[in-house]
Amino acid sequence: MHTDISEIAKQRHTAKAYDANKPISADILAKLKELLRFSPSSVNSQPWHFIVASTPEGKQRVATAAQGDYGYNQKNILDASAVVVFCSKLDIDEAYIQHLVATEEKDGRFVRDPEAQRARQIAVRHQFINLHKHDLRDVQHWMDKQVYLNLGQFLLGAAALGLDATPMEGIDVKALDSEFDLRQRGYTSLVAVCLGYHHPENDYNARLPKSRLPIAEILTEI
Repeated sequence: MHTDISEIAKQRHTAKAYDANKPISADILAKLKELLRFSPSSVNSQPWHFIVASTPEGKQRVATAAQGDYGYNQKNILDASAVVVFCSKLDIDEAYIQHLVATEEKDGRFVRDPEAQRARQIAVRHQFINLHKHDLRDVQHWMDKQVYLNLGQFLLGAAALGLDATPMEGIDVKALDSEFDLRQRGYTSLVAVCLGYHHPENDYNARLPKSRLPIAEILTEI
């Protein structure tokens, strides 16, 4: 029996308060990690890294990005069962392209004429990456978009697992990058997602109806 994804999309909401006494099980946390790993990306570029904080100490470190102008997000970070920080690569160089293709080869994707397939995959990566590096000059934006593809799948997947989530761009990415030495490691943070189970009394958003533009306004059918 297949899960009705459209119904899950209608039912999920952005949680505004979490039950700090209701943790995510280890089994569910493992499935969340698999969701992160198996997201699609352009030319399978996978230009991302994730920080998963599920301990009080880990969440406190992530909360360094929720101070000052972003202080309103601190409580959810600390009360959530886990927080995932989505990070984007700062560059895709030749060594990384070779690493991607070597991984695909190891995983058995090159079956017929492996040498030709390997060369083809390298050429395709060069085509797209060079397009964004040299012609469009938006390679960082292109990599960020792949991370957001992952984020969309992750939010729907978390809801399918019965979890509540709160995606947050309201974070101090510079502070977060510094806390985890991300830029030195070739990444920068983009968004954090709180995960867990909403607080039934304090999560006002759970009681509100969804509001979306009508289908006739957002869709052209031909």
